[in-house]
Amino acid sequence: MVKCSKAEVRRLRTALRWKIPAAQRQRIQMVLLRESGMAQPAIAAAMGVSLSTVNRAHMAYDDGGIKALKPKLNGGRKHENMTLAEEKALLARFAKAAGAGEMLNIHDLKAAYEKAIGHPTSDSTVYNLLHRHGWRKLMPRPFHPKRDFAAQNAFKKTAFLML
Repeated sequence: MVKCSKAEVRRLRTALRWKIPAAQRQRIQMVLLRESGMAQPAIAAAMGVSLSTVNRAHMAYDDGGIKALKPKLNGGRKHENMTLAEEKALLARFAKAAGAGEMLNIHDLKAAYEKAIGHPTSDSTVYNLLHRHGWRKLMPRPFHPKRDFAAQNAFKKTAFLML
């Protein structure tokens, strides 16, 4: 336990008047209660939190002061394979062909992506990459790859005869 100076206690009390997140305000209060002589189990009971929460707040303050009491931000791309800049660079290689009116083959993009990250990945990862950078499917497939011309022509000739 590190004892704060009177100036530091004043700074903490002043910080309570600032417009700050509730979690940070609660952590500051935990530190002030410790400085007033209250034990950690009593602080936990008074604040309605666990003892480990009080311990973490005190350790954070002892290591980094008031700034260390700010809550950590949630969200973000924690499990990203590439940064956004690296993804843009990868897509730039395919953008020239796509801009010229050619169709982007997802299998080619997936192969390049897997080579860049060094391990295999799912198709949905590549589709999410395209969505993240504003790429979208502009044109449906013009015909089925397994179409049968003979069956189509036979249908055309006999479809209207039955009427």
